[in-house]
Amino acid sequence: MTRRDVLKTAAALGAGAAADLFRPSMARAQPADPLAATRAQMAATPIVSTPLMNIMTMFAGPGGNVIVQHGLDGKVVVDTFVQGAFAGLKQRLDAMGPIPILFAIDTHWHFDHTDNNESFRKAGATVIAQANTSKRLFEPHDMLGMHFNPAPAAALPAETFAQTHQLRLNNEYIELGYFQPAHTDTDIYVQFVLAEVLHLGDTFFNGMYPFIDASTGGNIKGMIAAAHQSLRMAGPRAKIVPGHGALADREALLKYRDMLVTVRDRVQKLKAAGRTEKEVVAAKPTADLDPVWGQGFVQPDAFVTIVYNTL
Repeated sequence: MTRRDVLKTAAALGAGAAADLFRPSMARAQPADPLAATRAQMAATPIVSTPLMNIMTMFAGPGGNVIVQHGLDGKVVVDTFVQGAFAGLKQRLDAMGPIPILFAIDTHWHFDHTDNNESFRKAGATVIAQANTSKRLFEPHDMLGMHFNPAPAAALPAETFAQTHQLRLNNEYIELGYFQPAHTDTDIYVQFVLAEVLHLGDTFFNGMYPFIDASTGGNIKGMIAAAHQSLRMAGPRAKIVPGHGALADREALLKYRDMLVTVRDRVQKLKAAGRTEKEVVAAKPTADLDPVWGQGFVQPDAFVTIVYNTL
């Protein structure tokens, strides 16, 4: 993982725990413009493609995982990578044929999923998102030393919805649905019904502890609820695209949900007993889980702190 998931406020975590979000190898002096440096680092990550079916591909690398569906009607793109990666992504889209890009869908507001909204709009696509995504993009945010200015009007979604939205093209039904606040208060799923492909955005970090953005409504209970809801939608043959991590199946999502429940229950028990945040972190309630789940971007102590503060 790169630093692409650095969207947790120091206020939500506390200064010490916020620092723990970074791997030790990333503990270095901050550049003059941390956001620009992060974008440049992420944009330099190679784009890796994974075929999902004959007209669908997953791209990973410079930001959250991207899905592209291309058919006779046009192209649909789910999430958009970061600024600086658009040229490489557009090159791959153009290689799929001259059909237009009809829609770009944001799974939530974070910059590694929405950074190229303006470029997609200039390319002729309609950008679709849940209504709160527009709200969050239009706000300034200060997070872990990175300052986000309000997005320009050209980078905002052109079409928004509150609970559900449907598209029908390329002989496919595409269902968009709002999760109650989970990773943020802007999260949606994107389900390609006939293809049995489900993009869960950052409500699902495959094989690692997730980042939860408490500063914009995220919380551990909502993450668990989103995982429960996703499991009800995912059949045994479903291809499940996480916000970050490798392409998954239902079994991987089930293991992830069970991990979230386990950590929630352990931290909640300690908190209910009157233990402070510092004491709960020191108790190492995830020690047996860390060899499997603690090797990603969010480190174990930081995840325990996030869970404690969002219960």
